Amino acid sequence: MSFSYLKEKFKKKPEKDEKEEVDQLELALSEENVQETPKEQKEDEEKIILIMNRLTEIENDLPRIKVNIDTLKSQIQELREEIEKLDKTIKDVMMLYEVVSQEINPFRDVDSENPIVKEIHELKQDLEDIRKEIAQMKGDLKLLAYHKVDLDRIIYEAISEGEA
Repeated sequence: MSFSYLKEKFKKKPEKDEKEEVDQLELALSEENVQETPKEQKEDEEKIILIMNRLTEIENDLPRIKVNIDTLKSQIQELREEIEKLDKTIKDVMMLYEVVSQEINPFRDVDSENPIVKEIHELKQDLEDIRKEIAQMKGDLKLLAYHKVDLDRIIYEAISEGEA
């Protein structure tokens, strides 16, 4: 019995339920495998029923996984937008600082204990840390893809742990 024949027999048909599919499977097995013993037939039927049940479970899980992936994509996009806003805000603060420092005292020592300078320096450091983390994430994803890690399985396990 070839895989293509089984595949054709078990093609999803919206108007039939699983019991009819199992009945058709039993009929197909009895027609083609007349030479098999009843024990072998029963074992084959049980295996096929288990496979069909597992396929049904997987088909039921796919929409939920797709929704979770879409949610993750939207969250990543939101993070990108927030990082862009942060970057723009930091640039605006830098320009404002330049204007203020030139207007008030252009000869002021930059290394003095000015709280605004410290805040700007901290913001620059935070931005640089975020950029490094994003670069690290990209590298990790490339490494995972290079080693052909099953990301779908990892996502499925992460989602499954969240539901428990």
